[in-house]
Amino acid sequence: MKSKFFLVAFLLAPLMIAAQVSQNFKVPSFRLIQTDTFRFNNFVDCNMAAAWVGDTFRIFPGKYGEDPVWGDARDLKFSSGRNADEAFSNPASAYIAPSMPANGPGLHGAVWFETVYQDVNDKSGRTLYAVYHNENYPETLPYNQATGEGYIDKDWPLGLTERITPAAVCRIGIMKSVNGGWNWENKGLFLEDKQPRMILKPHNTSKTFAGGVGDPSAVAVGEYLYLFYGEYGYPGVYYRETYDAEKEWSGQCISVARIRISDLDAPQGKARRWDGTGFNTPWDGIGKPIASLQIPRSSGGGGASSPDGGFHWGPSVSWNTYLNCWVMLMGKVEGRSWVGDELYISFNPHADLGKENNSQYWTTPQLLVAKPGHVMWYPSLQPMNTQEDIDAKRTCLRLGQRARLFFKYSDLGKYCSEYIIEFNR
Repeated sequence: MKSKFFLVAFLLAPLMIAAQVSQNFKVPSFRLIQTDTFRFNNFVDCNMAAAWVGDTFRIFPGKYGEDPVWGDARDLKFSSGRNADEAFSNPASAYIAPSMPANGPGLHGAVWFETVYQDVNDKSGRTLYAVYHNENYPETLPYNQATGEGYIDKDWPLGLTERITPAAVCRIGIMKSVNGGWNWENKGLFLEDKQPRMILKPHNTSKTFAGGVGDPSAVAVGEYLYLFYGEYGYPGVYYRETYDAEKEWSGQCISVARIRISDLDAPQGKARRWDGTGFNTPWDGIGKPIASLQIPRSSGGGGASSPDGGFHWGPSVSWNTYLNCWVMLMGKVEGRSWVGDELYISFNPHADLGKENNSQYWTTPQLLVAKPGHVMWYPSLQPMNTQEDIDAKRTCLRLGQRARLFFKYSDLGKYCSEYIIEFNR
């Protein structure tokens, strides 16, 4: 009887959260206004991190570091302008490569900047903390029995390419710049999942990740930085003999963790994940995803290791000053190799994400854009070149009634904007 009650309560959890939100919050409406295609002229494969450094709007796309599958990269560069449109429309030749820390002790694999938090105590705007997505393989981070870090090259699943190459594992870390992004220093890891949680052969056939945490978006509230991220590991120790697809699904989708802003200079071990009742789980422990964002099993929901997909991923979170609520964009995986042709949107009316269960009260995702036959990744909302957006120094983390919608056509290899989104209360 107890197990049946638990199962019913677990399955009803997303509906209960959605109901609690709807009782006190009118879900905003929105419309997409089609525009001429705004083409981005350089490489991006992640959330688009942005910040105002004085009167300069600056973005930080690209990839940096060691990668034995796709090739080592030095493509993490920044672009600047008097407004967002200028920064986004610059030619590739105008991008500048900052000084980055070398791969070695403390920094393994490749990194992508996903969010930039600006230190509010530095009025010049030059002190920046970049939240980065980090990918490794057994080759770049072999298993260390003494520390438990790294990966064992046994029964390792296949990765994205058509060649016989390994799947990556993602982690999340922090870098710091004190001069507006010209130089960066690695500060350490924010979150990671370790070897016991990797999902291996024969069950992992998705050509995505072997496990890990990644594709993050971070927002500051009070004394904390809240991190929304993709959870791709097994919610426990993976054993071939006892693997359970239902259990895998139950522990995956978009999750949330937080860290004190005062700990960003030495983050490793300081963050805490949501465990169902509070931010109590260690940085490398097993938390719980946001239930209202999970796709139910009855509606095609599945784990990251499944060839059929069935989960939301790649959150991009912003505070909307017009709606007075949080807005989250996300993708949807529907098959192997991150295939999915739809983007979704969700809202959270609770400004204080640290109070009670506020970080969990996201509305049921609504379809935002569908492009049948394409593969769509990394949606984000960005400011425009309006005087209002410039005067308010809006970025992807803080926006108004109208914003430009960017996303990547992964199948076409292009990142662009075809729409402006307009919200209505």
